[in-house]
Amino acid sequence: MLGRLCFSLLLVTAAPVVAQTTATGSAQAASSFDKSSGGSGQVYPSRPIRVIVPSMAGGGADIVARLLGQKLAERWGQQVIVDNRIGVVGAETAAQALPDGYTVMFTTSALTVRESVYRKLSYSTLKDFAPVTEVLSQSNVIVAHPSVPARTVQELIALAKARPGELNFGSGGNGTSNHLAGELLRIMAGINVVHVPYKGVPQAIVDTLAGRMQFTFGSPMAALPHVREGRLRLLAVTTPKRSRSLPDVPTVAESGVPGYEFTGWMGALVPRATPPHIVHRLQQEIARLIFVPEIEQRLAAEAAEPVGSSPADFAAFLKADIARWARVVRDANIHVD
Repeated sequence: MLGRLCFSLLLVTAAPVVAQTTATGSAQAASSFDKSSGGSGQVYPSRPIRVIVPSMAGGGADIVARLLGQKLAERWGQQVIVDNRIGVVGAETAAQALPDGYTVMFTTSALTVRESVYRKLSYSTLKDFAPVTEVLSQSNVIVAHPSVPARTVQELIALAKARPGELNFGSGGNGTSNHLAGELLRIMAGINVVHVPYKGVPQAIVDTLAGRMQFTFGSPMAALPHVREGRLRLLAVTTPKRSRSLPDVPTVAESGVPGYEFTGWMGALVPRATPPHIVHRLQQEIARLIFVPEIEQRLAAEAAEPVGSSPADFAAFLKADIARWARVVRDANIHVD
C-alpha cells in the first residue's frame, strides 16, 4: 500500500497561444450560427473564446485543444485562445468563469481522478460543470529508456522483482490519471517501483529521455514522436484491446497482467449555468470537427479515437468514471492534501 502522498501544487501558466481567424471574416463565419443569445440578439460567438487546458503545453490535451482551436477559429471567425493552467487551478478557474460560453475547459481523465484523490476540492465535477462532449478515447502507453534491459512488460516486471525499489516511473503528477495507471500496474503485478511526480507528462518524458526515469506512463501524442526517433522504447498500450493505429504493440493485459485496463479520455466542459443552446452548439461543432478526415487521421496516428458524445451521455460517463477511479484510489491508498 502506498503511504500518504502530499505535495504543494505549483501554478505554471503557459503563455496563451492564439488560433488566428481566416480571411473570410467574422461576419461571414457568424452567419451559420443561431441568433439566440439570451435575448441580446448577438450571434455566438461574437468575441474570442478561451479554452482552459489544465495541463502543460505539449501534453496530449494541449495538442488536441490547439488542433481543434485552430479549426474552430477558422470556422467561427473568432480567436480561440488556449490557456494552460496546470491541475486543480485550471479546473477551479474554469468552474468560476462566467457561464456565457466564452470559457471552455478541455480536460482529461485527471478531472475524474481528482474527485477521489484530493481530500478537499473547491469544485465538483458533477455539480459545477456542464458536460459538452467526450472528444476522444485514448490508450496511455508505457515507454522506457533504451538502456533499461526490458523490451516487454513481462521483462519489466521481472526486472522490478529482481531489483525491488530501484526502478522509477514518472507521471504528470500526484493523483493524475497516468499516476494511477502506474499504481494499478504496481498493485496488479505485485512489484515495488517508485513513483516520481512531475508537473506534467512532457517533463516526465524529458527525464525518461535523459535516463533519469526508467519508464513512464503517458499519452501517445507526447511519447510516440520520441519512440519513432528511437529515443524511447514502447512496451505496451494500456487499453484492454490493441490500438488500431498500433496493432503490433501488445496490451498490458496480454503481457502478463490479466485484467489490467486503463483507457484515457479527453473532453470539453463549460461552467454549469452555461445556456443549453450554447452547450449544444459547442457539442455540434466539436463533434463535427473530430470526424473531419484530416483530424480523424491525425488522431488515429496518435492512437486516439474520436467519440463526440452528447452532453447527456458524457454526463453519465463522468459519473461512472468517478466511481471507477474511487475504487483504484482506495485500493492504492492515495490521497493528496
